[in-house]
Amino acid sequence: MRISLAQFASDADPAENLHVVEQAADAAAQAGSRLLVLPEATMRRFGLPLREIAEPVDGPWADRVRAIARERALTVVVGMFTPAPDGRVHNTLLVTGPGVDTHYDKIHLYDAFGFTESRTVAAGADPVVFDVDGVRVGLATCYDIRFAGLFQALADRGAALIAVSASWAAGPGKVEQWELLARARALDSTSYVAACGQPAPSGRSPENRDPTGIGHSLVAAPDGTVVGGLDAAPGMLTVDVDPTRVDAVRRTLPVLANRRW
Repeated sequence: MRISLAQFASDADPAENLHVVEQAADAAAQAGSRLLVLPEATMRRFGLPLREIAEPVDGPWADRVRAIARERALTVVVGMFTPAPDGRVHNTLLVTGPGVDTHYDKIHLYDAFGFTESRTVAAGADPVVFDVDGVRVGLATCYDIRFAGLFQALADRGAALIAVSASWAAGPGKVEQWELLARARALDSTSYVAACGQPAPSGRSPENRDPTGIGHSLVAAPDGTVVGGLDAAPGMLTVDVDPTRVDAVRRTLPVLANRRW
C-alpha cells in the first residue's frame, strides 16, 4: 500500500489551511497513494486560541475534508480541534475516505518540557484502528509516541501501520528523540510507524516556544529500519508499505506474543 506524509506548516486561518490539505491530497492522489497523513494541528497551529475555531467532527471544516478525500478516493488523516464539554477542546485526528469515517482524540496530553496542554485540551480515552484496503491502521498524536503501551494496544487491535500526526516542539535533542521514538515504537509494536510532523517554522521569533514543529517526518518499518524520511523543510514523503513484512517480522521477533506485562 502506498502512503504519503504531508509535512506542512499550518497557520492561523482554518480555511487557508484547508487549501493546503487540498493541495497535499492532489499530490498524494497523483502519486498513487491510498492514505495521506497530515500533521497535528492542521486546522490551526499551536500558540493561537483554539476554542474559537474548534468545530465538531460533523461541522463544515471536517465536511470539506470529507469532500477532498471523496473526490480523490483517498483516505485522509488530519489534525483538527473539536469542542469538549468543559470548555476546553479535544486534540482530534479526523479520518475520512472510502468506507471509513472516524476520529481519535489525543489520549496523552503534553504536560512536559514546560508546556501544559491539559490547561486547554481535554484528553481522549479510546485507541482507534480503521481499515484502508484491508490494512488495519492505528492512530496516535505527537506526545502519544512516548508511550509504548498505546502502540502495543493498537497492534493488539490488529494495526499493521500506525499513523502519528505531530507538531513536535523544538529543543535540545528533540529531533533525535523524535526519530528514536518513531523507530522504537515500530519495534515495540512490530508495525510500520508513519510519523508526520509540521516542519520547522521560518521567520518566527527565536523566543517563541510554541510547539510548532521540527520536521523530520519518517516512516519506520516493523524491524525499526527507516523506509524514508524528510528534513526540517516542508515537503511530501511517499513510500510503499508491505503488510506481509509485518507478518514476517512478528514471526521472527514475537515481542507481542512473548511479553509478560
